[in-house]
Amino acid sequence: MKRYIAELIGTMVLVLFGCGSAAVAGTVLGNLGIAMAFGLSIVAMAYVIGDVSGCHINPAVSIGMWIDGRMETKDLIMYIVFQCIGAIIGIALLAAIINSAPSLGGYAVTGLGQNGFGPASSVGLNVTGAIIVEIILTFVFVFTVLGVTKKAENATIAGIVIGLTLAFVHIMGIPLTGTSVNPARSLAPALFLGGQALQQVWVFILAPIVGAVIAGLLYKGLISEDA
Repeated sequence: MKRYIAELIGTMVLVLFGCGSAAVAGTVLGNLGIAMAFGLSIVAMAYVIGDVSGCHINPAVSIGMWIDGRMETKDLIMYIVFQCIGAIIGIALLAAIINSAPSLGGYAVTGLGQNGFGPASSVGLNVTGAIIVEIILTFVFVFTVLGVTKKAENATIAGIVIGLTLAFVHIMGIPLTGTSVNPARSLAPALFLGGQALQQVWVFILAPIVGAVIAGLLYKGLISEDA
């Protein structure tokens, strides 16, 4: 149970600070600042809960680990459940914070760092483009996670590498889709906002899963020592 609770806490922190930076401070920080907020959240949590749960805090990462044979099916399901719960708690906290600041106008005005395509994309990226982008970005991220965590001697640097990788995929992805690469991170704000965000969230659940599966299979087939 400790592993599951760790995943809940880690995902909550990632979503609260990552999506919070996008919703509240995006105009000040810019895309680079938002990207770093997501990346630094991973770095912080990696060195706190990494030894407990592995600090997946993302269903896509857990799926990649499962494909590579590093976790059992039961743990995969429980990790995903607790990651989604953590994401929902993180968004609930963010919504409460935003609604406590009258000058912000409420979370329906600021948004909750949700993902989107078409009119919800800064550049008007269509649904096909959004699917392609999210598959590619998730593949790169999960492939990197699988590689850097494979050897125990990488433990001291893994959190930094993973955090920086999450930041750099966000730098490209934020103008296009807002960058998901994490179904739990996308589901939570969509549930709170409803409407367009909820109608489009299937892309940001499906595409990261596909990207994670590709990364897991390719890593297992080409690189994994167990292949």
